[in-house]
Formats: sequence, structure tokens, C-alpha cells
Amino acid sequence: MEIELNKGGRFNLSKEVPDLKKVAIGLGWQASYNGQSYDIDASVFMLGADGKISDEKYFIFYNNLQSLDASLRHSGDNRTGEGNGDDETIYVDLAKVNPAIQEIVFVVTIDQAQEKNQNFSQIKNAFIKIYNNENRNSLARYNLREAFSQETALEFGRLYKKDNEWRFQAVGEGYSSGLQSFVDKYIGETKQEEKEEDTKVESEKENCKNQGNIILDKKLEREAPHIFNLVKKADISLQKVNLTNHKAKVVLCLDISGSMSSLYSSGKIQRFAEKILALGCRFDDNASIDIFLFGAKTHNVGAMTIENFKSFIPNLLKQYPLEGATYYGKAINMIRNIYFPISKKSSQKNDIPLNQSVYIMFVTDGATSDESQTEQYLKESSHEPIFWQFMAIGKSRKDVKGKGILGWLTQAKASDFTFLERLDEMSDRYVDNCDFFSLEDPENIADQELYDLLMTEYPNWLKLAKINNLLR
Repeated sequence: MEIELNKGGRFNLSKEVPDLKKVAIGLGWQASYNGQSYDIDASVFMLGADGKISDEKYFIFYNNLQSLDASLRHSGDNRTGEGNGDDETIYVDLAKVNPAIQEIVFVVTIDQAQEKNQNFSQIKNAFIKIYNNENRNSLARYNLREAFSQETALEFGRLYKKDNEWRFQAVGEGYSSGLQSFVDKYIGETKQEEKEEDTKVESEKENCKNQGNIILDKKLEREAPHIFNLVKKADISLQKVNLTNHKAKVVLCLDISGSMSSLYSSGKIQRFAEKILALGCRFDDNASIDIFLFGAKTHNVGAMTIENFKSFIPNLLKQYPLEGATYYGKAINMIRNIYFPISKKSSQKNDIPLNQSVYIMFVTDGATSDESQTEQYLKESSHEPIFWQFMAIGKSRKDVKGKGILGWLTQAKASDFTFLERLDEMSDRYVDNCDFFSLEDPENIADQELYDLLMTEYPNWLKLAKINNLLR
């Protein structure tokens, strides 16, 4: 059964069709000719974890119809766009995709658009669909409904890996510089002068950042060696995604409902907070993280720093005892109002890009009592430079296996994170602004693996935030 996606909508291939190996991406369109001829091209960029192609042969277009690893093949250029079926098709053998490839982006551009004064306002009935290439069953489809005016290029959709699963997202983002928009974004600048200038600026930034890091590292090594060791592990993950010099406000939002009692009393939440503080030592010039608590109410409790981190969480609980309910929405709304007090309606765009994003680490162990409010606030927040990283603690029901009474008891004791999973895939957002993962125990994961998880979706969100004028 084919699923129709809206802009931003997602489809988990690995989950919906577990044995799927070969897929085809069909792209189609019709031109309002007006006496003109249109040459519309489909191209593909196969990206690594850094959001760039590692070799020019991972840029697939009409002059390079097969990827370097032979996993992807282009059907060739259709110069007319006539007919109602697929105009161009991309065939992907998922089993052959180079493991270094994390994302496959499908774009459509109008050749010689500026010379012919053409743009996507003259293109109608455009679509992208993904189907099982072995039985030809259509899996998901996105019909482009957005109204474009000056755009000459379109990022239509993407396949991407998350938790070792292949997923598809309908993107639908327009650009006004044709294919060059994507060459600059995924390959790099073409002008040597621009390269040199960028290198100079980045070098200056890196020098300043390195000097600041050296001073901070010396202080950490002297006063907080445990945090210093965590920072070094965070550095490795940040280097993998080219965020070594990145700046952001880091926020830790903690569930204080009664079911979290053992996690607090065992010291696990204190130790987890220290790991997030290490991330704050790299992202925030103040080497701190802001802490919020939520249960029946929401509390802004101040900053955790390298001066006060010891016993910070146990001391908080003396002032804010565990509460008897859980409301995500109240916490989300408080955080938004503190960092971006001028609320934006979901239909509005941010016309004033900001310099710094806010990274929220949102930790809970159960369901919320305000699902609709939570969804609404997150949709509104997609117009703000805030990224929401949700982490659930507990054994997920979808991971529980077993038959008979033992299986039933195990299932009953497991946590239901269906709503959080739905938030991760939620459509009708300006940009995809959240990610979700669950851990049965926050201490049963290596520090390095945790930091890698925290950087799974955030780098791609940063790219989208800049493209959509949320960040400079």
C-alpha cells in the first residue's frame, strides 16, 4: 500500500519492508511549455557523515550514470518530461551502498534556466516516489504542492541511515542558483578565491577557539579531570561531523516524575548530566549547560558549570522533589519562551536569522499527559533555531521479544515510547527539528557511542536551519 507523504514526512524502509534490498526512486513532472522547451535533470549526491561527497563519482547525473560503489544507477536524461509516468528513475541496491555513505539526496534542476528565464513556477504535477524494485510495489509518494517563483533547483527527497535503518524523507526545498546550489552545498566552492578566503576565516576562528579550549582544558585537567576526560571523548564525535568550532547553548531538560526515582537515587542522572556538561564545555563559551526540570510543573533551575557540577542534581532534588505527573508540553513551552520570547505561529517564517542555536537534551522515562500540546509546540518551534534531542530511558516495547506468560510479563514491564517515536517522524514542520533514541540504562552505553548518538541528526538540522534562514 502506497503512503502519501507531506513535505518533511518520513518513511522507514527497513521497518516497513524489512528484507528490502533494491529500491527505485521515480521522479516525474510536466512543464507548462508556452512555446518553450524545458530540459529538466535529476541528479543524486551520495554523502558521508560530514554531509559532503567523498569522491566526485558519488555525484550521479546524466554524464555519470553510476556511483563509484556501483550501488546506484541513473536511468539517463529525459529531455521532454512528456507522459504521466516517471520521467527519470534512480535505481539503488541498498546492500551494495558503501558503508561510509549516510545519506542519498535526490535533486531536480532546470538546465539553462537563467538563459531561458525558466523556473519551477512553470512546472506542474511534480512528484517523487519510492518503490520496491523487485516486485514494483510503490511504497511512498510525495506530490510537490509548494508554490515556487524564482527557484530553478529543487531538493526533492533523501534516503538516509539512522540506527542502521534506511529511511526516506520528502524534502521539497527550492533553490535559485540551479545545480550550482547543490555543488556548493555538497561538493564545495568552485572559485579558488572563495576557497582561500574561507580557509583564512576558518583558520582564524580555529585559532581563537583553540586558544579558548587550551585555557579551558588546563582548568578542567586541574579542577575537574573527570569532565576533562569526557570532553576529549566529545571532541572525537564533533570532529567526525565537522563541528569542532561550533557554538550553541546546551540545555538539559530532566523528567522528575516519580518513576525516575531510582535513576536519581543511584546517581545515574547526575553522571549523565556530567556527560552533557562536557558537550557544553565545547559548544558554550561559558562551559555550562542550563538545567530544566519537568513533571506536573516545569522549573528553570539555573546553570550547571565546572565550578558547581559536583552533587548538582542531588542538591536540586532537595529543592524540587519528584512529582506525580509528566507534561512534556509545559517544559517545551517554557524553554521556547525563555530563549525566544517572541512566539512564532506555525505558518510564519523567521526573517531574522540568529547567530547561535539551542541544543536541547530532553530526558524522560515515560509518556506525557499532553500529547497534542507537545506536538503543537514542537511544530511551532520548528520556526526557531532550537533542536530537540529526545532520549527515553527504559526498555522499549518494540524491542521486547518472547512468547507465553514470560513474554507477556516482560512486555508489561517495558515502556511504550510510541509517542516519542512519532515525534521523531512528525510532518507539518518548517524543518525537521528533533531526534529520538532510547536506552534501557544510560550507563550501559560507552561514552563515545553516546556522543555519536547525540550528533546523529543535529548536523543535518544545522544545514536546514541555515538554508531556511533560522541561523546565520
